[in-house]
Parts: sequence; C-alpha cells; structure tokens
Amino acid sequence: SAWLCAAASCTLDDEAVVSGVRRMSFAEMAKLARERGQPFAASGNSEGTPRSVGFNVQGFRVAVNKGTGEIKILRSVQAADAGIVANPMQCRGQVEGGVAQAIGAALYEEMVIDATGRVTNPKFRDYHLPSFADVPRTEVFFAETSDTIGPLGAKSMSESPYNPVTAALGNAIADATGIRFTAPPFKPDRLFPALHEKFGN
Repeated sequence: SAWLCAAASCTLDDEAVVSGVRRMSFAEMAKLARERGQPFAASGNSEGTPRSVGFNVQGFRVAVNKGTGEIKILRSVQAADAGIVANPMQCRGQVEGGVAQAIGAALYEEMVIDATGRVTNPKFRDYHLPSFADVPRTEVFFAETSDTIGPLGAKSMSESPYNPVTAALGNAIADATGIRFTAPPFKPDRLFPALHEKFGN
C-alpha cells in the first residue's frame, strides 16, 4: 500500500524512507514506481563532514644528461604537515614510500596501449618499477602544527606524499634544461629529442 507525505517531512534511514511512524524501503518504492510507470528519481545535497587536510611540499635537485636524456636525482627533500606526528618513524616511512612510488610514476612507469586497446607491456620485465637503487635518500621534515579534528591533533598522510612528486620533478627538469616537459614519465627517450634540438650533440 502506498502512502503520501510531504517530502520535507521524510528522512532517510537504513535504506528506507521514514515519515513519522511510517516506513517504506527503497526496494518497495522502486517497485511501486515501476508498477505505476512513474520515474524513480531523487535529488539532494550533502554539506559533507569536517575533515583534516594534510599538506606536502616536495623539492628535487636533478642533473640531466643533455646527450642521453638520463636524469639523476641529486637531492630529495619532503616537508609534510601531518599535524601532531604520533609515530615519527612510521610517518617518515610513509612519506619515503610515497616518494618512491611517485618517482616510479614520474620517471619510469608507462603502460603502453596499442590501437586496439591492448596493453603491449603486460609483464614487469617490460614495465620499470623503481628498485632500491632508483630511489634517492629523501630528507623528511615535519611541520609543527596541530589539527583540531584528527586524533591527538594528527592528520592523515596516506597518499599525500605521492602527490607533489611529479610536479616537483617536472619543475627541477625545467630548471636544469630550460625545457618544460609536461607528459610523464620523464624517460630519456622522451626527453632526448627536445634536448638534442636545443643542445645538439
């Protein structure tokens, strides 16, 4: 049986619409709408909930071989605003791991897809993941802040140390060469043509 009520008097609760003491599940509503040939649609909004926002700043010093396009990272510095850092060793490891993973995306990793949509390098021997030797020592500095929402004043680091790395490497390469490369990964074969055009042999 159907019941009518003003939308303003309805609330959503556990996959059902509730108005006063009356309750109808979404499944029942969908079935009723189908039987009557009426569209089953809704609109709404969410203000969201307050949340902590971590910040990271990454800097690199690089050397670029103008004859080959090879990049060597000379220095890696990461500043992180993680609020009150409850476990500095673990958080430092999270930051270092994020930088290592992002260096892979920025300098090496490239999924090659042919015209039919097939991945042509589906094996790791053809897909360069960074090894220990590819990852520079990363200096990590924590900002002295405290968060009003996070537990004990802490903020989440999760993926945030990953985010600034490619842009920072792109900036460092531009500073070193005077050429702005915008499409990672910044592999030697991608850099070489522009370097050769600018610097010759």
